[in-house]
Amino acid sequence: MIDRSDVQAASARVDGHVRRTPVLAVDLAPLAPAARIWLKLELTQHTGSFKARGAFNHILAARDEGRLPDAGVVAASGGNAGLAFAYAASRVGVPAEVYVPETAPPVKVARLRALGAAVVQVGTRYAEAQDAAVKRAADTGALFCHAYDLPEVCAGQGTLGAEILAQTGGEIDTVLLAVGGGGLMAGVAAALDGRARVVGVEPERIPTLERAVHAGHPVDVDVSGVAADSLGATRLGEIAFSVASRTGVRPVLVTEEAIIEARRFVWDEYRLAVEHGTASAVAALRSGAYRPAPDERVMVVLCGANTDPSDLV
Repeated sequence: MIDRSDVQAASARVDGHVRRTPVLAVDLAPLAPAARIWLKLELTQHTGSFKARGAFNHILAARDEGRLPDAGVVAASGGNAGLAFAYAASRVGVPAEVYVPETAPPVKVARLRALGAAVVQVGTRYAEAQDAAVKRAADTGALFCHAYDLPEVCAGQGTLGAEILAQTGGEIDTVLLAVGGGGLMAGVAAALDGRARVVGVEPERIPTLERAVHAGHPVDVDVSGVAADSLGATRLGEIAFSVASRTGVRPVLVTEEAIIEARRFVWDEYRLAVEHGTASAVAALRSGAYRPAPDERVMVVLCGANTDPSDLV
């Protein structure tokens, strides 16, 4: 469990290490024209996603508390989390080892190496890479970096919520964001607890939050669809479920077609290339899956830009 005090500590810790990303007023809810809507351009964060916030907070907290070993950090992710941990480790000055499946795209492997990480390819599924990373951290004493289910990681992601409050003067009603494993949702909901509601948007084909809410605990779900590369967690994290339950995060599901349309819309209207997972949050408004009340003040988080733009031009 994390709360606002954890996010406040994270904000102080990562200050100067992460970017304060801009907001943009937009008109993208055709079914709720009276609502006031902004985009939080977190896709401009270091390494192209919000994950840098949690990565820095986790590694800096370990350093400040004397828990950061000479062996550095070990993570399992061929995506945004791996990139973020590799980047943060390089800036803090410790080695990073990132485990990815043998099926990881060569371009992502190359980018991890460009950031200075040692890349180890294991198995054909993320779960195999994860198991190997856990064992490696245990064997070497390195700091293990889970992509979304660690308190410092979630609190670090929550600095985005604290930033939204500062940028809007607290004048915000709702934050829409995409949910995979739930680290971003957990952090932002903790930061906004009692001040604004959080709506967790996820593809119909990967309903980790929605299924957890109905079951009363995180459960495994099948993973497929256009957003699987960035929202491909098989279950919601325990921290995310605890925070969502405490703060009343509302799950909203969107279709594949709505995600694809929203991603294209963001490119056509604002020339922003976002991941399909990121576009899920926009899709909730574009499709009417989430309909704001008149004059509702809504912030939509564009959380990642690590996408292949070739199908947008």
